[in-house]
Amino acid sequence: MFTRIDHVGIAVHDLEKSISWYETTFGLTVASREVNEEQGVREAMLFVADSPAGGSYVQLLEPTRQDSPVGKFLARNGEGVHHIGYGVDDVENALASIGAQGVRLVDQRPRHGSMGASIAFLHPKDTGGVLTELVQAAKR
Repeated sequence: MFTRIDHVGIAVHDLEKSISWYETTFGLTVASREVNEEQGVREAMLFVADSPAGGSYVQLLEPTRQDSPVGKFLARNGEGVHHIGYGVDDVENALASIGAQGVRLVDQRPRHGSMGASIAFLHPKDTGGVLTELVQAAKR
């Protein structure tokens, strides 16, 4: 079902400082920047590698408000890995298949994600404690 690791989402306090660190330390480059008001984050996708199945990224997430999911995560845990995003060919079919296996779904239907992707989250209590995101990339 999974086609690749699409991205690793990392919660940060200061997006600009973190972008600079990843660029300088690892040589990553910014592929996109967005503000997602619905999720309460400013984000940057930093390009890691490309494959026939699609690119892989580090996603840096800075909360725009303290009551957002990333804001609450930072308050509880500090900076660090927030979630793992896995590529899928069809996010609706993946949700149906995974939900039928008894995994709780955070999202019952896909929503807008970074770089035009369709995304949905799975509940971490049913995925080994890891917030898991399904990512159907926008058509290239």
